[in-house]
Amino acid sequence: MNRVYLQLFGMLVLSTAIVAETHVSGGDASYRLVKEIAIGGEGGWDYLSIDASARRLYVSHGSRIVVVDLDQQTIVGEIPDTPGVHGFALAPDLQRGFSSNGKESKASVVDLKTLKTLVKVPTGENPDAILYEPGRREVYAFNGRGQSATVIGADSNNVVATIPLPGKPEFAAADPEAGRVYCNIEDKNEVVAIDTATHQVVNTWPTAPGDEPAGLAIDLAHHRLFVGCHNKLMVMLDSTNGQVLATTPIGEGVDANAFDPGTGLIFSSCGEGTVTVVREQAPAKLSVVQTLATERSARTMALDPKTHRIYLPSARFEAQPEAVAGAPRQRPKMIPGSMKILVYGQ
Repeated sequence: MNRVYLQLFGMLVLSTAIVAETHVSGGDASYRLVKEIAIGGEGGWDYLSIDASARRLYVSHGSRIVVVDLDQQTIVGEIPDTPGVHGFALAPDLQRGFSSNGKESKASVVDLKTLKTLVKVPTGENPDAILYEPGRREVYAFNGRGQSATVIGADSNNVVATIPLPGKPEFAAADPEAGRVYCNIEDKNEVVAIDTATHQVVNTWPTAPGDEPAGLAIDLAHHRLFVGCHNKLMVMLDSTNGQVLATTPIGEGVDANAFDPGTGLIFSSCGEGTVTVVREQAPAKLSVVQTLATERSARTMALDPKTHRIYLPSARFEAQPEAVAGAPRQRPKMIPGSMKILVYGQ
């Protein structure tokens, strides 16, 4: 009887330990590849956007935006005629989407139900990052070569302001309650804060020791900005005063950051073929909890807050061209039809 009791007790302790270990590991990170979604076609890509409530993923791809059903994990449509598209800002409350068409310096206004383009709005030169600020129902198109932000009224589809910026803008994030939009200035190693009421830059904060800030994510509840920098650092700033609070190493070639309010995890996707998964352990401490192996070129990313999965585009490429003395280094060509979305989950 005692022997049986001891055996049962031992099994209970062991099973409890296994469950506890699985829970802790899953909560910290433990991301793995769960699916690949074939996209195909030709042309490169840039930003991805997720409409969590409508269960759709929007993928910029050459001169169009490919629409993926997140639950079925299949292509359900596309938005054509978006030359050199970089990003797609979603305004679910208006059932509108806004693309940044870099090659024509315009933003397409799209009906999310029909995927039809309603109108195109002029922007500054080479719009890149683009976001919807729901507090004032405005769209911010950040113009790379124009070094400015074009503000578009999402209700009227009219340009309401053009905001000069101190350098080349990259990723952006919004805090509607604070009335602020934040944007990385990549070539100046800075983050700017824009007042959404006055449409003016009201703060400029250095990202040092981070250089060439690219990816940007925000924790609205705790007023934290997470900046992915090209010298392989993630920098955490206080979004109320710009103070650098912590840094942590990430991979090479970062292009996107994401924050998951449900798990508290922060992600940096890097072109070398990794995603660094980070947790804010204290108000001024970051810790890497996983370095996830992806694929080379999988540098941009979107996060689904409902399932906590992350989505990264990737493709196969030809061999690196041989270097020619005195000529710029050539990038390898993408193999047509090879683009796909890598899906990672816990």
